[in-house]
Amino acid sequence: MTAASPDHGDSSAAPEGAPTWWVVCLCAEWCNVCRAIHPEFDALAARSPGVAFTWVDVEDEEQLVGDLDIETFPTVLIGSAHELRFFGAIQPQAAVLARMVDGLTGDGGAPVFDPQALALLARIIASRS
Repeated sequence: MTAASPDHGDSSAAPEGAPTWWVVCLCAEWCNVCRAIHPEFDALAARSPGVAFTWVDVEDEEQLVGDLDIETFPTVLIGSAHELRFFGAIQPQAAVLARMVDGLTGDGGAPVFDPQALALLARIIASRS
């Protein structure tokens, strides 16, 4: 496993009672696209206070990922421990991910109903907290 920046899972960055938003990139070390976007993911993490970013290698952390089938890389989860806002493959461009993070971690984002993906996000948050 490699983490984007030194774990940005610090909940003290969020105001009292506010959800801590997480951006999880599900990738594989063998994936050239994932390796190319990793530095951009780290840079976005560094300039996104209050949002936790983490990188999950689906092969290195197979037990954490469980039965959820990740077909396309990079696949991203955005949400909190109790609410999923996005789950899916993204264009491997930092600007696209930055716009998504800005739009989905605010008041305008709508929840996504995917119990299996939300359960994965909760496991990842628990493993990083």
